[in-house]
Amino acid sequence: MTGFRRGVRLGVDVGRARVGVSRCDPDGMLAVPVETVPRSDASLQRLAEIAEEYEPLEFVVGLPVNMHGEDTPSTTDARDFASALTALTSIPVRLVDERLSTVSAHAALRSSGRTQRNSRSIVDQVAAVVLLQHAIDTEKSTGSPAGSVAPTPEEPA
Repeated sequence: MTGFRRGVRLGVDVGRARVGVSRCDPDGMLAVPVETVPRSDASLQRLAEIAEEYEPLEFVVGLPVNMHGEDTPSTTDARDFASALTALTSIPVRLVDERLSTVSAHAALRSSGRTQRNSRSIVDQVAAVVLLQHAIDTEKSTGSPAGSVAPTPEEPA
């Protein structure tokens, strides 16, 4: 058991239209929303700028596998995004199963009285918070980082 690695982490929920971003404090006590980045050719550059501001130990990118743990087109998209993020920033990226993060985010927003329509702009950030909080809680309880390291583009997957 290695224990918890101290340092800020950035959580990333990759979607087709938007990318939710969250961060945690260096002690991994609490994940909080950062921003929603529109998905475009500039998305990776914006994440690099956010990384310059927070100087994270790593990115934690949600890996949207289906309920049977199998890859989907969204899984491939998230892996490609993670590899491109590593190539651009040289910051390690961990891929973490996010099967229920968006569902949990919608449920949390509903329970706080927000409708799905007026939550659209923040649901991706909340999903990124759920994902990152799960990852840091997993590392604290097991002593090992959650998920797996994303390969860099020159490495085979």
